[in-house]
Amino acid sequence: MNLLFFSGFMVFVVVMLALDLFVFHKKDHVVGVKEAAVWTAIWVGLAMGFAVLVYLFGDWMMPPADAGVDLAAYRREMTSEFLAGYFLEESLSIDNIFVMIMIFVSFGIQKEYYHRVLFWGIFGAIVLRFIFIFALGALVTKFAWLLAVFGAILIYSGIKMFRDKGDEQIDTAQHPVVRFASKYFPVTSESHGHDFFHAGKMTPLFLVLLVIEFSDIIFAVDSIPAVFSVTQNPVIVYTSNIFAIMGLRSLFFLLSDVADRFWLLHYGLGALLCFIGVKMIAGEFLNWHVPTLVSLGVILGILLLSITLSMLLPKPGRAK
Repeated sequence: MNLLFFSGFMVFVVVMLALDLFVFHKKDHVVGVKEAAVWTAIWVGLAMGFAVLVYLFGDWMMPPADAGVDLAAYRREMTSEFLAGYFLEESLSIDNIFVMIMIFVSFGIQKEYYHRVLFWGIFGAIVLRFIFIFALGALVTKFAWLLAVFGAILIYSGIKMFRDKGDEQIDTAQHPVVRFASKYFPVTSESHGHDFFHAGKMTPLFLVLLVIEFSDIIFAVDSIPAVFSVTQNPVIVYTSNIFAIMGLRSLFFLLSDVADRFWLLHYGLGALLCFIGVKMIAGEFLNWHVPTLVSLGVILGILLLSITLSMLLPKPGRAK
């Protein structure tokens, strides 16, 4: 890993977060569809710009171990892996958006505070995923068979998504994070604007932040091993993850009002997890490797097919 490149990338992340919090969202407000669409386009554009940088300078940013490798081919492969990882993480993140919507609604959080909670939630995710991805990368390098284990976990998760309807309710009082925080820390049941703490006590807004962080950890158990199915380069895994989750806030606001329309997406993501799980197990035990571009095509195909069918077919129990 080129430390200069990685340091520059982290500086970019910090600068973008600072601009987001202290310039573009200084005041709490309800993020509208137009604003969300603009920011979604910006984050997708930045991700595609990074893919261009990988295509042009990938051998400098992530120099291959073998000095005799075809650098042009290496850059193309790194670009394909980044795009596959990015779209895979972004696709799976959509299911996480549904969960976050349920969390906000269940806790009765006002919409003008959604962005503040999501900002700090993503800040925490950036730190936790750094630890998770590079630790998992080191383990996979040493114990390749772990990919097959994670493949089995992904198949289980995919089957579970088929069985679940994706509309489970959240019992705020009995949620394990809320119960743990209430038992060991001072907590107030009264909201105090956008404050996470008041008079030395956690507010409901901070409890929601903890629940979202906990949900992201559970989500990462599926999504990060899934990205390792298309690349074992931890830098590619991390950068694709960060671009995806940095754009998650704007995608949340863009989809929050129409999330119910994509009722088949939950099942499409279940099929995607099963495909990736089979791919990981077959790659370890049968030496069957799916080309990165094929994986990218499957990811985008399942995503687009699920959305298209959701728009064309009425959800059972809902009038046309």
